[in-house]
Amino acid sequence: MTEMTKVAGSNTPSNETLIEWDRMHQIHPWHAMDAWRGYDNMLVDTAEGIYMYDSTGKRFIDGPGGMWCTQIGYGRKDMAEAIYDQVMKLPYTSPFTSATEPSAILAKKIADMAPGDLNNVFFTTGGSTAVDTALRTMQYCNNRRGLPEKKMIIAREKGYHGSTYLAHSVTGKERDKSHFDFETRLVHFLPDVNPYRRAEGQSVEEFCDEKVADLEKAIAEIGADKIGAFIAEPILSSGGVIVPAPGYHKRTLEICRANDIFYISDEVVTGFGRLGYWFASEELFDIQPDFITSAKGLTSGYLPLGACIVSDRVMEMMSDSDEPSSFTNGYTYSAHPVSCAAALKNIEIFENEGVLEHVRAVTPHFQKRLRDLMKFKIVGDARGMGLLGCIEGKAEDLEAEKKLGSQIDEACEARGLLVRPLINMAVFSPPLIITIEQIDEMFDILEDALQEVQDNLNAA
Repeated sequence: MTEMTKVAGSNTPSNETLIEWDRMHQIHPWHAMDAWRGYDNMLVDTAEGIYMYDSTGKRFIDGPGGMWCTQIGYGRKDMAEAIYDQVMKLPYTSPFTSATEPSAILAKKIADMAPGDLNNVFFTTGGSTAVDTALRTMQYCNNRRGLPEKKMIIAREKGYHGSTYLAHSVTGKERDKSHFDFETRLVHFLPDVNPYRRAEGQSVEEFCDEKVADLEKAIAEIGADKIGAFIAEPILSSGGVIVPAPGYHKRTLEICRANDIFYISDEVVTGFGRLGYWFASEELFDIQPDFITSAKGLTSGYLPLGACIVSDRVMEMMSDSDEPSSFTNGYTYSAHPVSCAAALKNIEIFENEGVLEHVRAVTPHFQKRLRDLMKFKIVGDARGMGLLGCIEGKAEDLEAEKKLGSQIDEACEARGLLVRPLINMAVFSPPLIITIEQIDEMFDILEDALQEVQDNLNAA
């Protein structure tokens, strides 16, 4: 144990002590276990709007938007008051035996926002548990239908769906597999759907045909009678903001319908405003899935909450049986009243302040500034949609390319911008309240950082 060093005149541990305690006692997600006491996390102290401040007072634009989630920005007093009011009124009640005003109202609002017949909401603790719930619901439903062999899940390379066991198992990011166990018997992965990776001379339309054929081939090989669900993010966010070819989502949904395969649209990132709509599935990709999973922007990160939204069609299949059966899936903090109150306030802020309309208004400028980064030789691709962006770097050799993401990250951080490095990529999804001027501030820093990295690589 270390001795506490206090800041003069207060009972607060010093920054140095806090950082040491963090290194010695806190296990962080995705940290390298061969250097688990050697990492150096930023000690974040305060935040306001789109900006975060470290313990020294240095200001940073929050390029990743927390973890794709801080839609309304930081420091909202009205959100804090809504959370306080609900805590004082009712901080908790068992979701297994009770309903609450916030959860009932929120379920109705989400049902009204969701496309088609997705009218049924199961509240979870976050995105991973929302995905797990969708997958387990598919299994439960097919058991109720007398189809116990129809359990395979088709997922995609580069897809990310969470860290719980089933959600991790359908995640197709190779770097996330490492030494953890995951289910292999129930999952089949389709090849990368990134148009940037298409063969030389191949059109985007031809690439789309190939990716649709990948799904058809998998169904033919495995057998539709064995496949329960296809899970897909509208945009593969953590995989590098991969936007599939136009028409891909609708065509794959039609194939799933024809083969009695449930379609799960993972909107944990794209839902609640990131692309300018409550949900992207129907508005932007013209699909009405059987399930939508959501979290992150649902509360703008102020409190944990997820939701698995289920269609009437699936609910009717589950209930169409004479055999009594309980839906034994749930969490202590399902439909947590304080989290639901935060989500309701979040939605109210969206509606009162025109957040969705704002995103649609600033998106063209954001995407233009993003595409302009292609002028740098080290940028192989600049892609995105809505307020989602990614730059994919290229270098002379593989080793240099592997370091590009961290080099860009370091150069940006030195200039007061946080981005999220992913091997040779840097991704960003700033708070949705970002202004045109702040978008320019962010991309001006990015351009300056890219110039430095490019100059250093040329000099090496």
